[in-house]
Amino acid sequence: MIATNIWFWVGFIAFVLTMLSLDLGVFHRTPHAVSAKEAGIWTAVWVALALAFAGGLYYFYGHRPALTFLTGYVVEESLSVDNIFVIVLIFEYFRVPAMCQHRVLFYGILGALVMRGLFIGLGAVLLARFHWILYIFGAMLVVTGVRMAIKSDDEFKGDENPVVKFVRRFVPVSADFHGKHFFTIENGKRLATPLLLVLILVEVTDLVFAIDSIPAIFGVTRDPFIVFTSNIFAVLGLRSLYFLLAAVVTRFYLLKYALAAILSFVGVKMLGEHYFEVGIALSLGIILGLLGIAIAASLIWPRRPEEAPRA
Repeated sequence: MIATNIWFWVGFIAFVLTMLSLDLGVFHRTPHAVSAKEAGIWTAVWVALALAFAGGLYYFYGHRPALTFLTGYVVEESLSVDNIFVIVLIFEYFRVPAMCQHRVLFYGILGALVMRGLFIGLGAVLLARFHWILYIFGAMLVVTGVRMAIKSDDEFKGDENPVVKFVRRFVPVSADFHGKHFFTIENGKRLATPLLLVLILVEVTDLVFAIDSIPAIFGVTRDPFIVFTSNIFAVLGLRSLYFLLAAVVTRFYLLKYALAAILSFVGVKMLGEHYFEVGIALSLGIILGLLGIAIAASLIWPRRPEEAPRA
């Protein structure tokens, strides 16, 4: 465990809030469609910051914490690709204007940061008090990996989605978008706009994915600080990664099998930690190898367009 005190946490959270303030308050103050070039630059910025953080861990604490952070970061970042795929279908179904997509993802990330922080805190407390929960997490990951491998890609059907039905039952929603606003006034009545409905769907989507990703990061390390920072760095890069990959994410159709294998691998590690040990460097190599093989195979043997799921 890294010997952290409260100021480590305060400093990291202050850094995150500062970067988010610069993102929305300076660089995206005026809503606009994010280009692939802009998304690429921001993706490079977030990756560089994560690598710099790993470099700081290496300088102050040695190679093992740095490699552990990188392994957790790669696991979380790779799992977020599946999240991006679902968000693409949601945006397509509701025809969210390009200039509003960054705003939805920004507030979605804020909610994700809070939810994941709570999940990580709860997971750390449970593992500290009840070690057998580790085996439940491991079994969950193995089952999720198997289900992901055999499950077919589903279409997104908004009118049948339970979240959409629940929100519309209690919150009146306008028929049209009203710019970047989540609420509007029509005929003297205050209504939610479809943008709020999309935001709620994005939040629920991240909640579902967090149920898999949080146990996965605990399978890499039980150090709360590394768990939290690697997870947060991955979430912060999700917006720019979305705009970079949205147009091509469906091409990497074999990636889900790599993600399934990664979840199963981490789950088996958790279940068998008292019987065998897989070094952190080897774990990182296996994870990167699985991702590389899946991406290369998807490009070599592309899927036919009619086979891709649609909204």
